[in-house]
Amino acid sequence: MSSDPLRIILIDDEHLIRGALAAMLDLEEDLHVVAEASDLASGTAALREHTPDVAVVDLQLPDGDGLEVCAQAQEVSPGTRCMILTSHPRPGYLKRALETGVLGFLPKTASADQLASAVRSIAEGRRAIDPELAAETISSGQSPLTPRESDVLEFAADGASIEQIARRAHLAPGTVRNYLSNAQAKLQAANRHEAVAIARRHGWI
Repeated sequence: MSSDPLRIILIDDEHLIRGALAAMLDLEEDLHVVAEASDLASGTAALREHTPDVAVVDLQLPDGDGLEVCAQAQEVSPGTRCMILTSHPRPGYLKRALETGVLGFLPKTASADQLASAVRSIAEGRRAIDPELAAETISSGQSPLTPRESDVLEFAADGASIEQIARRAHLAPGTVRNYLSNAQAKLQAANRHEAVAIARRHGWI
């Protein structure tokens, strides 16, 4: 008698991608998608209701960070293993994911076979990390930026003004300027736009 299929939930706000993932995974006899969610709140609720074997989570959700879902999974559904599937496979994100206890981390360019294999691996407690990203992460080194400098630089990424960044970060404009200046100096960047580009290239924001 065959064992029951692994129970999976998908948390991704891109409906077309989420639907395609569900269809691909359900083609596998040993995998079954039991629920789908589009944001952090509904994802956490789905975890609590279904207690799946594996949660496949988008890194960037409309109401928060996908890693928050994985952190909450440890409380609301301790038996669930978490995997990040992202359009932004950067070393800094992988490092944060591993620190959160995430076992799987794949880019959305992964094949259906790679995804299914990764789900099976992490369900068994084994890591499933994109090898190219793992190699890049090893060579990227630690970020020289403090968490606050990283935050402010990320808020600056869309070209926001000092005042807009200050409102987003709940800081005084002068403090924002200091953080940006420190980040530029540490990254040896000519301006904050170059600093953003350097930090993104290394996956530090």
